[in-house]
Amino acid sequence: MGKQYKSLTNEDIMFIQKQKLFYIASCSNHEVNLSPKGYDSIHILNDSSLYMMDYLGSGNRTARDIEQNGELTLVFNAFEDAPKILRCFCTGEIISKTDDAFMNVSSYFKEDSQAIRQFFKLNIYAVESSCGMGVPIMTFQKERSEVRDYALDMAKSGEFEKYMQEHEVPPTLNKPKTL
Repeated sequence: MGKQYKSLTNEDIMFIQKQKLFYIASCSNHEVNLSPKGYDSIHILNDSSLYMMDYLGSGNRTARDIEQNGELTLVFNAFEDAPKILRCFCTGEIISKTDDAFMNVSSYFKEDSQAIRQFFKLNIYAVESSCGMGVPIMTFQKERSEVRDYALDMAKSGEFEKYMQEHEVPPTLNKPKTL
């Protein structure tokens, strides 16, 4: 049976730090966005807030949803060892490359800050844990480096900003749905 509580426990923090894969879901007045994430892209500040590193991608829907005061959920689940699912229900803030805090936040991560699109500060208002017994047991082999390498190459070639402008969420997805 699942439990819901207000903030992360020390056990939750250790669990999050061990996971190689997690999911972020976000929504505002649009379709629900759900994305798998990897790398060492989470830094836990305290029991109710964390930073998430964000590489460039095909869209920027998480940022769109944060800008529109949308909700976010992080999901971590065990693929090895004891089964467990941990959900963090959050609100968010965007820390862009032009923000004074960007370099300070980047110091929490080992990645080259040139390759990072932005950071999200996620403010946790509820945590939920459940058994996770339906999740398969799988073994981690290695990280894929393609996104990291591509972003760094884009930054070094000076094409990063141009890419960002051309690959934002398409304008048709930025319109609220009407029923």
